Amino acid sequence: MAMLHTVNKSPFEKNSLESCLRLAKAGSAVLLTEDGVVGAMKGTKHSKDVADAMANISFYVLGPDLKARGLSENNVAEGIKVVDYSGFVDLAAEHESVQAWL
Repeated sequence: MAMLHTVNKSPFEKNSLESCLRLAKAGSAVLLTEDGVVGAMKGTKHSKDVADAMANISFYVLGPDLKARGLSENNVAEGIKVVDYSGFVDLAAEHESVQAWL
């Protein structure tokens, strides 16, 4: 089973997403939460890095955290799945372990 990586910091404030993408192994999943949801948006300077990583890693973003920050699901990059809290629990249960990137 693969690892679930959670990133809760904005890639514009911390390098958590960058570090996660560099070290996550193929078959892993990344869930963007809290301010980390900004990393799921189309057209940012981080979009290419996320798109490139999607070749080997599954990406998810927490929908309630998008909404709490006034961000629209319509602006989430293609290939990133929006999940709710139940989906977050499912992801944690489906993966062998969880690594939080702070």
